Amino acid sequence: MEIDQNLKDNTNVAYISMEIAFDSNIPTYSGGLGVLAGDTVRSAADLEIPMVGICLCYSSGYFYQLFNEKGEQKEREIEWSFFYEFDKVEEPISMMIENKEIKVSAWLYRVIGQSGHVIPIYLLTTDVEGNEPWMHKLTGSLYDSTSRWNRICQEMILGIGGVRLLHSLGFNNIQTYHINEGHGAFSTLEIYRNYNNDIKKVKEKVAFTTHTPVPAGHDRFGLDLVKKVFIDRFPPEMLKLGMENGDLNMTILAMNSARYINGVSKKHGIVTRKMFPDYEIDAITNGVHLPFWISKPIKQIFDRKWPNWKSNPSILENAIEIDDLDLFDAHIENKFNLINYQKGHSWNLLDEELITIGFARRFATYKRAVLIFNDLDHLGKICKGKIQFIFAGKAHPKDQEGKGYIKKIFEAGEYLYDNYGVKVVMMENYNMDLAHMLVSGVDIWLNYPERYREASGTSGMKASLNGVLNLSVLDGWWIEGYHMNKSAGWAIGKFPEEYAKDETINDWKRDAQDIYDILENEVIPTYMNHDEWLFKAKNAISLAAYFNTHRMIEEYAEKAYKLKKQKPWKFTK
Repeated sequence: MEIDQNLKDNTNVAYISMEIAFDSNIPTYSGGLGVLAGDTVRSAADLEIPMVGICLCYSSGYFYQLFNEKGEQKEREIEWSFFYEFDKVEEPISMMIENKEIKVSAWLYRVIGQSGHVIPIYLLTTDVEGNEPWMHKLTGSLYDSTSRWNRICQEMILGIGGVRLLHSLGFNNIQTYHINEGHGAFSTLEIYRNYNNDIKKVKEKVAFTTHTPVPAGHDRFGLDLVKKVFIDRFPPEMLKLGMENGDLNMTILAMNSARYINGVSKKHGIVTRKMFPDYEIDAITNGVHLPFWISKPIKQIFDRKWPNWKSNPSILENAIEIDDLDLFDAHIENKFNLINYQKGHSWNLLDEELITIGFARRFATYKRAVLIFNDLDHLGKICKGKIQFIFAGKAHPKDQEGKGYIKKIFEAGEYLYDNYGVKVVMMENYNMDLAHMLVSGVDIWLNYPERYREASGTSGMKASLNGVLNLSVLDGWWIEGYHMNKSAGWAIGKFPEEYAKDETINDWKRDAQDIYDILENEVIPTYMNHDEWLFKAKNAISLAAYFNTHRMIEEYAEKAYKLKKQKPWKFTK
């Protein structure tokens, strides 16, 4: 069923993202960027933001993850059928890559908000009748790692193809193209073409969000490659906007084409302004979509106590009023659900009575997954009979160091179990379904990336929502969360301003020792005191009053989209 023309006429925000996570069974995401994008469009639908989304339709997804007995990651292609859940866009558009004309079609997915408001999401595909065989595979794999040529082609399809498709479908009133990370920056070329090569018009239409302070996270393409795929179709004026040190930098292209730029936490805004000092960069701290990430037992508590909490999440500031027994029973149910699932997917069975610490995210090396194993004997003595660990996460197929970290977790787990009886399990194929169980079922959520390389980090927000305590370095969102409420968890190390200028901010040995001290002197004693633990759990829940995508999308609507609010939850231009 096609989207109503009236909805198209009233849609004035186009959200362009390389990945958007709708559901575990729809493999259009790899990690936090996609999950955040999914939460964004869910809250936009709830608040009736006049938005349309653009993503790619990955017929092979990211990858399915397996481990062998040595802890080595193996990847398998995902096969999924979208024919039954999606509507096909019948009329494809065409675009040029090198000297070939390629047809681009799309599958339509609808995100439906609490009031029934629909946000259409178009998943672009080159698997179209009439395309040559090699063209069919261009949109096959998310973050195709086979070549830079494949990567630039995918980003051309997302940006140029996405804007062209919207225009062909009758979305003719787009006032803001929100480019979510640099992958979508080629959209500026099509906007430039649509507005008669007027670069001022482009800058009036574009908002840009950057999500990474890690240099490798900013896509760059060599000029020879750019000339190969575009031939002479890249407008010189636009090319000049993206050039940096002889390469086309997609982040620079997006920034130079945008009227509004933001990072995704207050600290990330500061870091980004240092990285790009010539730009005016705001900060909008990320959130999570509370109705999507809340566990069923915690939701039942909220529904009874605050029937309107979904539309008024600020009411969760009063979480201290939750009955202790209700919260205890809810958490125990979540913990049992997680461990029962784990017992069916691992040979090393966890114990419901022990403090369970969870760590789950992409296995990029800057996230330091193996930090806690810095001194295995010290850790084993602290945790023996008291603490167990559950890990999950994927390493990019080309990231050998990240894969090495997974293997080290297996090896550390064997040593700790053989010598101290401490259990460490690594779950296969981390996805949103497993994430739901982890962020509600563990007792402690662990996070210790290299400082100031974590733009935001939303998994800890999901844990807090479910009464799980954070144990994290002060980076990204946790700087703000811990500053708001120091009873919501524990901080590894100090606030950024407390480090001396000549002090090493990412000392592995010191950070590991700090974790061991917190586990031994604070986590274990607090866990033994149920009243104190539940007090901290309720304080953790209270953070969800702010760290949610309803608050976040309101900020985007006012700052980035220039929409005016109508009470209670609707926005109009």
